[in-house]
Amino acid sequence: MPTFSDEDARARAEILYAARTTRCPIDPFTDAEPALGAAEGYAIQRELTALLMADGDSIVGYKAGLTSKPMQQMFGVDTPDYAPVFASTVHSDGAVLDRDIFIAPKVEAEIIFRLDRKLIGPGITVDDARSAIGEVAAGLEIVDSRISGWRIRLADTIADLASNGAMVLGQPVPATPKTDYRQIGASFLRNGAEVATGTGSAALGDPVSVVAWLANVFGEHDIALDAGHLVMTGALHAAVNLSHGDTCTAQFDELGSVTVHAASAGPGQSPKMKDTEPDG
Repeated sequence: MPTFSDEDARARAEILYAARTTRCPIDPFTDAEPALGAAEGYAIQRELTALLMADGDSIVGYKAGLTSKPMQQMFGVDTPDYAPVFASTVHSDGAVLDRDIFIAPKVEAEIIFRLDRKLIGPGITVDDARSAIGEVAAGLEIVDSRISGWRIRLADTIADLASNGAMVLGQPVPATPKTDYRQIGASFLRNGAEVATGTGSAALGDPVSVVAWLANVFGEHDIALDAGHLVMTGALHAAVNLSHGDTCTAQFDELGSVTVHAASAGPGQSPKMKDTEPDG
C-alpha cells in the first residue's frame, strides 16, 4: 500500500475522536482501505491517545485483546493486540453507568493485575511477570466500538483503542506466587441468570503470560510497564451485550465478584439493544 504518513494517522484519529465525542459510529477504515494492517492501526492509536491526553486524561495501564484462540482465528492473527487504559474509563465495583455514554457496549469478565514494580522487555519471562504483580482483582471490561455495527477488521479495532469502552474493578487482593491463575474460574451473570463461564486459561493460556507479552512488546520500543499500572488480561468468555437496565456480575474463584449496573432507559429511549453485533 502507499506510504502511511503521520498526517494520515492523525486524520483518522481525529475521525475516531469525533466519533467518541458524539457517539456517532463511523464506517470501518478498512472498507475504503482494505490494506490497512496492525502497523497502521497502532499509528492511528498513538495519535488518538495523544488527543485524549491533550484533553487531560491519563494512562493508568494497558489492555490486551484477542487473547483467546477463537478471537485470533476470527481476525486471522496469531498474537494479541493492545491499547492504553485511561483513568476516565476506570470505575469501582457496583458502578452505575449511563448506557448512553456508549455506542454498542458488551461486557466481558477479566482477570486484572496491578504491578508493584516496573517491567521492561525484552526477555521478560512468565516468572518475571508473576514476581512483578502486586495485586489481582475480578474485573469487567465494557467493550465498545466506534465502528458501525462492530464491522471491524484488525486495523479498525487497534486504532479504536482495541475497542475499549470502560472497566469496572473489583476489590483487589494480594497476588500470591502459588496461585495458578490459569485455573481461576468465572461465572458471568446478567440480571441474575448465568449466561457465560470461563477460566483464566482463556487469556493466552495463562493471564500472567499476557503481562510478559506486553512487557516484551513494549520493550521493543523502550517503553516500560510501570509500578501501579493495571493490566487487563483479556476476556474469559464471549462478550455479552449490555442493555439499558442490565445488572452484570462476574463471580470469580478466589477473587470474589464485581458488578456493574447500566442505567435504565430514559423517556423515549429503547429499553433494550438487539443482540445483532458480533462479539467484540
